[in-house]
Amino acid sequence: MSGSRPTDPAPRPRLELWLAQGLGLGRLPCAPGTWGSLAGLGWFALLSATASFWAYLAGVIGGFLCAVWLCGVAAESLGHPDPPSVVLDEIVAVPVCFVVWIGMAVGARGHWPPPGFCFGSGNWLPTLGILVLFRLFDVVKPWPVRQSQALPRGWGIAIDDTLAALYVNLVVGVVALLHHWLVTGHRQTGIS
Repeated sequence: MSGSRPTDPAPRPRLELWLAQGLGLGRLPCAPGTWGSLAGLGWFALLSATASFWAYLAGVIGGFLCAVWLCGVAAESLGHPDPPSVVLDEIVAVPVCFVVWIGMAVGARGHWPPPGFCFGSGNWLPTLGILVLFRLFDVVKPWPVRQSQALPRGWGIAIDDTLAALYVNLVVGVVALLHHWLVTGHRQTGIS
């Protein structure tokens, strides 16, 4: 032997992996995507507490770009194209789910809603509904959500959740329009 030792495999990027796994939430034994989505409510609450459209937008875009990078590193480290334990993609997509609802609140009030708006006694049920819709679209993966997973590295991991969040906004918008139409139609016809 010439004193050389076999090269060690590259160490796993522990910090990046821990962040991509949602501070470890993705390692919980059951339904990691749901745990990540619940953590996403915390990210959403933090962004909405800024009461600033620009801060919210910066957080959504910055979070997405971080998820692309960190999820790509984690996928390479774990040797899986979309590891189930990687939930940062769910976490950063959750605030996108609430864009239409927040927009409607701003339109109705003329200003950003207060920090507890989506979690107060009158709004926790729509918040839960939005989260359930997100999980549904993330699992079912309608077109082009499933197809987007073919994008390379972290892009395919992160974009599918963001597209699922856009589907949630579509449903929220349609439900809001139907509700408005039914309520307005009810008042105009005088039907009791």
